[in-house]
Amino acid sequence: MNELIKKYIGKEVIIYTSSASGVTGTVTAIEDNWVEIEDKNGQKQIVNSDYVSRIQEYPRNKKGKKKMVIA
Repeated sequence: MNELIKKYIGKEVIIYTSSASGVTGTVTAIEDNWVEIEDKNGQKQIVNSDYVSRIQEYPRNKKGKKKMVIA
């Protein structure tokens, strides 16, 4: 799982966990089954990659603006 998530380092993503909650931010680091995510306010969160059920790059429209995400 960590090898797949490493492709998203530096990209803004949405990570869904097994509890059906979503975490949005930029992936900054991955170590020992933990993913560090920094949000737009500079706050960091740590997510256990064992509980990640889905990860996707934040969708953008043709002009580069964020699209609305409906879960």
